[in-house]
Amino acid sequence: MSSEFDTADFHHEAYMKMSDRLPRTCLFALFVTVFASLAPAQTPVSIGGQPVVTLERPASKNQDRPHFVAATIAPGRGMNLLQLRAYLPGKGEVNLLQPDSLAEAKQILDEGDDEFGNKGFQVGAGLLLPYANRIRGTLSKDGKTISTNIAGKTISIPANWHGKSPGAEVLAMHGLILSAKFADVQQHHGAAQSSVSALFHGGDFGGHWLSKTDVSVKTVLKDEAVEINLTAKNVGKEPLPMGMAFHPWFVFPSGDRKQAKLFVPADQRALVNNYDDVVPTGKMEDVKATPYDFTAPGGTALGTLFMDDNFLHIKQNKDGSAAVEITDPAAGYGLRIVSLTPEVKAFQVYAPLDRNVIVVEPQVNLADPYNPIWGNTDTGMVLLQPGRSLSWRVRLELFAPAKN
Repeated sequence: MSSEFDTADFHHEAYMKMSDRLPRTCLFALFVTVFASLAPAQTPVSIGGQPVVTLERPASKNQDRPHFVAATIAPGRGMNLLQLRAYLPGKGEVNLLQPDSLAEAKQILDEGDDEFGNKGFQVGAGLLLPYANRIRGTLSKDGKTISTNIAGKTISIPANWHGKSPGAEVLAMHGLILSAKFADVQQHHGAAQSSVSALFHGGDFGGHWLSKTDVSVKTVLKDEAVEINLTAKNVGKEPLPMGMAFHPWFVFPSGDRKQAKLFVPADQRALVNNYDDVVPTGKMEDVKATPYDFTAPGGTALGTLFMDDNFLHIKQNKDGSAAVEITDPAAGYGLRIVSLTPEVKAFQVYAPLDRNVIVVEPQVNLADPYNPIWGNTDTGMVLLQPGRSLSWRVRLELFAPAKN
């Protein structure tokens, strides 16, 4: 007889011997516990060839305040924060990022992606490095790369994006770690917080960037906040140009975009050629007395305004932090996106009219940062000397918006 049957007979015999000495409720609980221990462990979902990591917090006893309950991260896809779940009073548990299901995220990233890994910034909250936003250049004959100036040197980077209009310019966009497979994944689960960290030896990113880069990411989940720390270290022998951001697809839990509000502490926005290419002209305009003024305390309703805009001249606190707020009054929901990085030069905001989402990106660099159109403007790219590091840090905080 097989060992499986031997084990079953043993537990059956033990159960019968105890049946005369224990109450039925105790026997039932013991029976369930024993046989549950024999069930096979559930296989974690893998995305990008690696298991995803889910951080969890226990349910709060205070059901009158919003709090985070879970965060799911994909080490096999650039440490993308794929899902962020929170408890909202009156609505229960909701996912604050699109897509809503992990199964859909897996289908998009593992089956529906392109050769550039572009879906990595179209789901969840993809991390962007060593540059955010668009970079222009001369397109190669095969259409796969553009040649451009980066920190005084001509290099070739992936030509991974273009607008929808016929003849739209082909650009490089959103960095080189969208498909990165991180290693040395470490998890920690404590009473106050849960976290996951991992490393990626990017080198020169397949010959597409200067010097050599090591990338580390740590995501921390607390009841009241989520913190992401993205660090790049120059492990090469020449200066390393570095920009960073993330690309989070935040949803409005009520589903009513028009009444949702936005607060951005910025004096200006960068002008672009059009909302298809979205390439900068190098010109800026004051937001005051325009539809793009979101500086009022508590924010301004989005209404029917489409946005894909870079907000500049951020008003930072004394410690270099700055915060954008999105609120959904109909859902009693507020989210504060706090940049803890003094080097952040802009917040890119994308708010389409046909989707229940808003993207808020604290960016170290402006779009096309080495283009002469910027003149003497500091476009944010940090030039790291060998051995030096730059960290981009963001904290997400839940709050209940003030009632009108």
